[in-house]
Amino acid sequence: MSERSPAPGGLELVQSLVNTLDIESGADALDTADGRARYGLAEEDVPGARELRESLRVALLAHAGHPPHRTVTPLGELLTASPLVVAVDTADGSATLAPAHEGPLLSRVAAAIAQALVEGTWTRLKACEAVDCHWAYYDRSPAGRGRWCSMQVCGARAKMRRYRAK
Repeated sequence: MSERSPAPGGLELVQSLVNTLDIESGADALDTADGRARYGLAEEDVPGARELRESLRVALLAHAGHPPHRTVTPLGELLTASPLVVAVDTADGSATLAPAHEGPLLSRVAAAIAQALVEGTWTRLKACEAVDCHWAYYDRSPAGRGRWCSMQVCGARAKMRRYRAK
């Protein structure tokens, strides 16, 4: 949907997971074997991945100042099941937060969020305000006040609706 570039670092994983569902068409990449393989999911993992996806979407909507699109399990509750550890590189002494258990999607998402918190980029990952979109995008605007995944698509539609309402 969006022409915007991917989010930086591990946030690209979060962004791509949220964007596995095209709300407008109803197409869900997690319904396909290729879509599941991209995230290392078996078919039985899909309900949990969908729950995580929608909890992430609610957090991204909140980053943009929008109300939840539906009731979901709070993201914080989901993340408590995925402990992180401090991983220290012995070569240069750098440290990062890493999943305590490698592999599960939840662990990788938790590590990506934790790293984004450290880097100060977490709140720049947002969801489009358009109710028929809610696509995840990384807000690179100087003031951090982006509202739509694409000004050319969702932004233009919103402005046209406001104009017609007058």
